[in-house]
Amino acid sequence: MSAFADLVRGPTLVLAAITSGLQAGVYYGFAVGVMPGLALGDARTFTAAMQQINVAIVNPWFLLTFLGAPALAAAAAAVQLGRGGAGLVWTVVGLGFALATVVITAAINVPLNDALAAAGDADPARARTAFESTWVAWNGVRAVTSTAALGCLAWAARVGVACRFKSA
Repeated sequence: MSAFADLVRGPTLVLAAITSGLQAGVYYGFAVGVMPGLALGDARTFTAAMQQINVAIVNPWFLLTFLGAPALAAAAAAVQLGRGGAGLVWTVVGLGFALATVVITAAINVPLNDALAAAGDADPARARTAFESTWVAWNGVRAVTSTAALGCLAWAARVGVACRFKSA
């Protein structure tokens, strides 16, 4: 294993865990606060708020963690390839969960967001009905997958540190 891989292995894994944790926090916050709060409002308020949130969320800070979580998990796995062991296994599993989060977002949540945007404000009750329950359910799945990614990557760091001290 190269000295460079040894040098970047830990920091890359930590950054992968942090970005996954930030993603988990976004989806968890929506699941336990934002969506239940919006559910209490009328259809016009709900659809207008979600339309604006969906515009505002596409920003460099969100995209940094959204794309950074799987990219950093992949990088963390790559620098562990020659090392093998449980740390690599947990990192790859974490990568799988981070990728699942992106796939769910791209395949389900973004098309729902786009349909809500296209609906405009013509019939907010219909737009809300077509959007809310499916979006909320799949956001819950994203909260689980991103939290699982965080857990796996954190455990990979723990296992990697334990293995390093055993072999030293």
